[in-house]
Amino acid sequence: MNDLKTLVEQAKSAFDLAVTPADLENAKAQFLGKSGRVTELMKGMVALPVDEKKLRGAAINLAKQAIENSLNERRQALADLELQAQLHAEALDVTLPGRQRGQGGLHPVSLTLERIESIFGSMGFEVAQGPEIESDWFNFTALNTPEDHPARSMHDTFYVEGGTAQAPNLLRTHTSPMQIRHAVQHVKRHRQAHGEPSDAALYNGDMPEIRVIAPGRTYRVDSDATHSPMFHQCEGLWVGENVSFKDLKFVFTDFCRTFFESDDLVLRFRPSFFPFTEPSAEIDIQFPSGPLAGRWLEVAGSGQVHPNVIRNMGLDPERYIGFAFGMGPDRLTMLRYGVNDLRLFFDGDIRFLSQFR
Repeated sequence: MNDLKTLVEQAKSAFDLAVTPADLENAKAQFLGKSGRVTELMKGMVALPVDEKKLRGAAINLAKQAIENSLNERRQALADLELQAQLHAEALDVTLPGRQRGQGGLHPVSLTLERIESIFGSMGFEVAQGPEIESDWFNFTALNTPEDHPARSMHDTFYVEGGTAQAPNLLRTHTSPMQIRHAVQHVKRHRQAHGEPSDAALYNGDMPEIRVIAPGRTYRVDSDATHSPMFHQCEGLWVGENVSFKDLKFVFTDFCRTFFESDDLVLRFRPSFFPFTEPSAEIDIQFPSGPLAGRWLEVAGSGQVHPNVIRNMGLDPERYIGFAFGMGPDRLTMLRYGVNDLRLFFDGDIRFLSQFR
């Protein structure tokens, strides 16, 4: 029986040398596998007499149990070692300060839009909203933009499925369509309130003034450091019986000085051309100090609303007149915060955006 005692000791030594579960399974196969040493001993009993078989078989079974016990003990020891290593690797230092979720904030362009709405709201302007997928009529025709105008080119405009060849749908290229929509609804509501048919001739009766801004996203095929295929615009409209270019200059000058918090800000209205206004003017600003001091920077286009546009609103241009302007909140944001690349606003870099919290 000494051979069995030696076998048990050899098995235990082999199991103790195993440092991984795979090593342990290899050692097990040497002793308890189909070709293992215990299995060979069982096969060798075939030639023994019956009486010796009983004694030899009982002794081999005891040795096998001892080997299996050593195997299980080593399995448990390896499992305990693995658990200890995992606990050590995942140890939590309770003396460290707690981790807090980063505080979010509004996007810098959203901050600018809120500021614009607040300033014009204090002047009595409403905020208009409208669809980003627009019809050709609201985006171009109603704004006195003829069919051969370059802005209708595929090089400038994103056209989308739907509509017809004569009246295609597109991603709005400016927010001016919201002015037309708002004015048409304004006239319609006023007529309904006074029992007048909505499809009557151009309205020339008494009516409250239309005073509205239209901020929102717009789309054009353009992309560089100062342009993006998607950008923001804010259009403004004031229509009444006695609204003049002087009112435009006063309103927009007051807005710019309030927005940039500088009473010394200088504005100039430079003659220009837009199909939906006549006369028209580009608006430039000049900062009194800072890195941009002394330079003229274009920030908006403006002018008296063209009589054809007034007609498309459902109003009589012989009685109603007004002004309109359009500016880019993205550019105003760049000027206000000293950002020199428009693409930074759309890259989603938390390091950049966190500065505006």
